[in-house]
Amino acid sequence: MKRTLRVLPEAEAELQSAATWYEEKRPGVGIEFIAVLDRAFESILENPEACPVWRPDRPYRRLLLKRFPYVVFFRIDSSTIEIVAVAHAKRRPGYWLERRR
Repeated sequence: MKRTLRVLPEAEAELQSAATWYEEKRPGVGIEFIAVLDRAFESILENPEACPVWRPDRPYRRLLLKRFPYVVFFRIDSSTIEIVAVAHAKRRPGYWLERRR
């Protein structure tokens, strides 16, 4: 079954903020960050169950980005994969847990 991908507005803001930060530090790197995220989203859509469960007591899975210290957290239901956060791997763990659909 083909699922649709939905990115929460907060996760969209996080990825835009990170891309802007990278682009300001070194032109072109923000675009590379977005490209890596696009590939990550495609991978999640193709096989979401291949990503490990974040914690056994939470309904989230995670995908670590290559090259950038970010983690994509998402949840799966029967028809949708919902990107909940694009979080820096070393800052404020779990801050996004209260986000709702």
